[in-house]
Formats: sequence, structure tokens, C-alpha cells
Amino acid sequence: MSCKNVFLYPIKHKPSKRIFDILFSLFVLIVFSPVYLIISIIIYFTSQGPIFYISERIGRGGKTIRCIKFRTMYKKADSLLHKLLKQNDILRYEWETFQKLRNDPRITPLGHFLRKTSLDELPQFINVLKGDLSIVGPRPFALIGKKENFQIEIKKYLGNKTEKILSMRPGITGIWQVSGRSEISIEERLKMEEKYIDEQSFFLDIYLILKTIPKIFFPKGAF
Repeated sequence: MSCKNVFLYPIKHKPSKRIFDILFSLFVLIVFSPVYLIISIIIYFTSQGPIFYISERIGRGGKTIRCIKFRTMYKKADSLLHKLLKQNDILRYEWETFQKLRNDPRITPLGHFLRKTSLDELPQFINVLKGDLSIVGPRPFALIGKKENFQIEIKKYLGNKTEKILSMRPGITGIWQVSGRSEISIEERLKMEEKYIDEQSFFLDIYLILKTIPKIFFPKGAF
């Protein structure tokens, strides 16, 4: 089922932001190609399954996008998540509050390191080139459950901020990532994302990118 153009929201077009996204992502993909290779080899030899994981997320205008990440979980992780959330009220509450699980049994040992340092998200620069993501923007929300119910699910999380949050391309990094990440509730996160959309500028994007770099080496709030 294609979810393209389901939401008829006003879309923000900023050509200068798009040009920056393309140039920056090309730079990262070329310069850090050895890092991509090393991580791919380690994943291949340390756990069963594909090197990359495709995560369905809600993109600009409510379109479903397929984000590329290094795989950090064991095989059949998605089906295990559905089972965990169905059977455990505490885990379901934690997921609905943070869209994360602090002690997630699905994550591999290497996956914990990749997530802590955000290195698992390096392949998402490919999504930037495709136009699914931006370097900086609101964090894309995960699509959990049946696709036909995704409008109801996204409204449940975003509420009256749905139109504004989905007016921009989601970002690899943003205010949420540099402000505590998984320790921040959905309500606080939406306020941050809304603030970014209101104040977005080239210099704000550069500032958030520079703040992201130390988070890779000194991660806090990531799990």
C-alpha cells in the first residue's frame, strides 16, 4: 500500500536547504566510505541477517519513507517488538512515551555501540540524496502496526502538531538528537521539533550539525 500524498499538508520547499543536503551527504558518503566498509564487515561476521535494515517511517507530507540503517538487531526483531508490546503493559507504555525501549532485548552487542554513537544511521545519507530526508529536521516517526491504520497512529502521537511537523523533510539530526534523545518524552520532543520549524535557518542547521559531532563520541540519552 502506498501512503504517498495521503495527507494534504502545505509542504515547505527550500531549494538552498536541499542543495546543502546533497553536497553534505555526498561529502560524508565519499570521505567515510572506509567506515561504511568496516562496519559492514563486522556486522556480517558477528550476527545472522542482512547488513542493512530498512525502517518504515513517516516522511514529509505523511508519505511513507524507507530509511536505511546498519542493522543493530537480531533477525525477526519487528515481530518480536509486536509481541513484547502486546504482552507487556510496562514496555508498551515506555514505547508510547519515548518510541524506544531502554533495555531492548532485540539489539545485538555491536548494535548497542552503533546506536550509542549513532553510527547505525550513517547509511541514511543515501536517503538524503534520494530526497526522503534532510541533514537537519524533525526526527522521522516510526510506522508501527498495520499500514492501513498509520493515519490514526501518527495523529495519536503528533496531535494538533501533525500538519506542522510533517511540513518538512525529516532529518538525520536535529534539536531532539542534541538535547537528550531517548530521555525526552514525545510531548517534549514535539515542542522541540515545532521550535526548529519556526526558527529554521542555514546557521541554525550548521549549529545543530556541530553539536551533533560531540554526541557521537560522548553519547548521552541514546539507547
